[in-house]
Formats: sequence, C-alpha cells, structure tokens
Amino acid sequence: MRTAVIGFLADALSVLVFHQLGFFIATELGFLKVQIYNMKPLPPLGVPTIASLAFWGGLWGIAAAFIVPRLPGALGGPLGWVLFAGVVVMLVNWFVVLPIKGLPVGGGWRMPAPVVVPIVYAFWGFGMWLFASALRRTLKWN
Repeated sequence: MRTAVIGFLADALSVLVFHQLGFFIATELGFLKVQIYNMKPLPPLGVPTIASLAFWGGLWGIAAAFIVPRLPGALGGPLGWVLFAGVVVMLVNWFVVLPIKGLPVGGGWRMPAPVVVPIVYAFWGFGMWLFASALRRTLKWN
C-alpha cells in the first residue's frame, strides 16, 4: 500500500510541476503549442483537464513505483523512471490512448512533436523519481 501511495502522489505532483513545466518550456521555445494548467472540463464528468492529467499520471506512478525499483542496475534508479515515462508511457499514449480518442497514432507524426514530447515525458519521469525519493525519506517509507 505504501508503494502505491508514494507512486500516486509522486506522479500526480510531477504532472503538476515537471510535466507542465516541460510543456511550458516547449511552448515558449516555439516547438509546441500546449495550454498548461488547462481547466477545460472533460466529458463525461466535466473534470478539469489538469485534474484528469494528474489523476492518470498518479495511476502511471503506481505502476512505475512497483516496476522501476525492481529493474536491474542503473534502471532501478532515476534512469528507470525517466525511461518509464519517456518510453513506456509515451508509447502507450501514441499507440493506445490517442487512437481511443479518435486521434491519429503518434499524433500524426507531425514534427517536432515526436521528438519534443518524449523529452518532456522523460523530464516528467525525472520529476517522478525526485518526488518518490523525497516522499520515501519524508514519510520514512522504504
């Protein structure tokens, strides 16, 4: 249960800080046009977009908290968290989530998104590791 709580909180916080900061930077540099902290309500419940992102991020965090520490060597540390978000979550987003939403696979592969978005997701993964590590120390949960 502790692992799930830490994973959920770490990732939800990382969405609010690192994920949004990454997309803010990408937008400011002119690579993407993303509205950060989007409050647009999403159907069917009318939940704000940012709350939905934090919730789904939290679920990804639970998975990462159980998987990443069990990986061998350097993959069990920060690198694992970065690769989990930048590769695993990104691939699921491209090949499962977007088609479910009726959008093209990979967002249509329009540049520079296929390069920039995985970098932002990797940054988000680094944030997950930072928050998970801090929560473990703060809550004294190993």
